[in-house]
Amino acid sequence: MPKRPKGSLFIGIDPGKSGGIACITSRSREYALEKMPPTDRDIWDTLKSLKDAGAIYAVLEKVHSMPGQGVKSTFSFGQSFGKLEMALAALEIPYEYSRPAEWMKKLKCGTRGSKANQRQFKTQLKAQAQRLFPESTVTLATADALLIAEYCRRVYLER
Repeated sequence: MPKRPKGSLFIGIDPGKSGGIACITSRSREYALEKMPPTDRDIWDTLKSLKDAGAIYAVLEKVHSMPGQGVKSTFSFGQSFGKLEMALAALEIPYEYSRPAEWMKKLKCGTRGSKANQRQFKTQLKAQAQRLFPESTVTLATADALLIAEYCRRVYLER
């Protein structure tokens, strides 16, 4: 994980191989983000490094299989999702789930619409993340995670 922000951390996790992990602080809006670590050990080490950073809370995107997705890829994705849940639980990092529609609505990301393909929509989400964090270098792999972390921060601070 890049240089760890100081203070209360809010973690956003976009599961899957093309997802990412991002964290932001409550006040200074410092952030750290990276593509989903490639191995189970790397995921563990990344989350463990965040655990000792003070008050911490996470949101894991609640995802499901998609029509037309292959059996093998669906199974692999489910395994990865379960490993993230177990890592958060084992590290005693409090977390909750958010469906994409929930966090996108809260952050005014719009909807995919019938004419936009997946890549166009991901580019739209990247642009929204870049607007919220103009000093960052947002990629298609990290945009969702950064937006989920911001959703986590907003929801937590509203409580």
